[in-house]
Amino acid sequence: MSRVIGELEELILLAVWILEGDGYGISVKKEVERHTGRSILLGAVHITLYRLQDKGLLESELGGSSEKRGDRRKRLFRITKKGMVQLRASQEVRQKMWSLIPQLKPGS
Repeated sequence: MSRVIGELEELILLAVWILEGDGYGISVKKEVERHTGRSILLGAVHITLYRLQDKGLLESELGGSSEKRGDRRKRLFRITKKGMVQLRASQEVRQKMWSLIPQLKPGS
C-alpha cells in the first residue's frame, strides 16, 4: 500500500499535476490558493515540493532564464508515475470512507 501523505502534500501534488510541467513555487502556491480559498506561505510550498521530490512523487528540472527574473532560472516540477499512483490511492481511501457515512449511503 502507498504511504500516507498529508493534506498539504496532496494539494501540492494535485496542483503540480494540474499545471502539467509548469509547476514552480509561485504557480503551485497560486493554484492551491485558487482552489482552496486559503492562503499558504511560499516557504511551505517550497519545502513541500522538495519533500515530495525526495519521496519520488515529483521530479524537477531547471527551466530557462528570463530577464524578468534577473536571469534566475525556475525549478519546474512534474508529477511522477509514483506520484500519480499515490494520489489515486489517496482518492480511493477518501471515497471509501465518505461512502461509510450512514446519511450519505443511497437509500438512507
